[in-house]
Amino acid sequence: MKRTRITARTLGGSLALAAALALAGCSSDDSLVDDARPAADIFAEAEANYQDGDFTEAATGFDEVERLYPYSSLAKTAMIRSAEAYYRARRYDEARLAAQRYLDFFPSDEDAAYAQYIVALSYYDQISDVGRDQGDTIRAGQALREVIERYPDSAWARDAALKRDLTLDNLAGKEMEIGRYYLGRGHYVAAINRFRRVVEQYNTTSQTPEALHRLVESYLGLGVTAEAQNAAAVLGFNYPGSEWYVDSFALLTGERLGPEISPESWLSRNFRKVVYGDQF
Repeated sequence: MKRTRITARTLGGSLALAAALALAGCSSDDSLVDDARPAADIFAEAEANYQDGDFTEAATGFDEVERLYPYSSLAKTAMIRSAEAYYRARRYDEARLAAQRYLDFFPSDEDAAYAQYIVALSYYDQISDVGRDQGDTIRAGQALREVIERYPDSAWARDAALKRDLTLDNLAGKEMEIGRYYLGRGHYVAAINRFRRVVEQYNTTSQTPEALHRLVESYLGLGVTAEAQNAAAVLGFNYPGSEWYVDSFALLTGERLGPEISPESWLSRNFRKVVYGDQF
């Protein structure tokens, strides 16, 4: 059998060929071209894309700065700009992840409040109407509360408070929708549980006057007149000129009753605790 003789020349030629092939393969890899670019150049291009309204491309560029130059002076800025760009592109999951990553690394930084605000907005902008699931509403409210409580002096705290009020109103509206459904079918106890939740948990929302009126209706339906009178009295005290009090008063007078506060009622205790700070 003929044996192949390996000489220094053939070995050297083989190694040279292998090296050339390796270099050729590398030269076709675009990532190495990007790797050679300075962080400032990648950041500037991402910023230009942002200004042109190409937010997804901008976010990708900011991510590249963070990935390729994690210890550079631009990495931290790129992280928060990535979150902002993803949010503007309505890619809410990516925006939230980028903002949360910023918070994990820089919880006390001057832009931390803004990062938390982006987290909240990523949920808030997906809030659906009261007829649908309110999971995003709940999560938005929680994230907005984080802005308010952790960064009360930030530029975002006031707007976060306004948006949180809207989330609470949405949640109260959902309870009202379900309560009205039960009330319309004569399921008074189930309806009361929903309206009671509005009064106890969302008593600063615009849903509260109607919730009190629906309690009057529900209690009258059950024949629990004392609670109906009490609900009407609380409604009249807090919202004397509202249409709901007019309707409640008419319901009671139709039953030869009138509004009357009962100190032992759960509603009176809740009202006094909220308004006067009494402890029970």
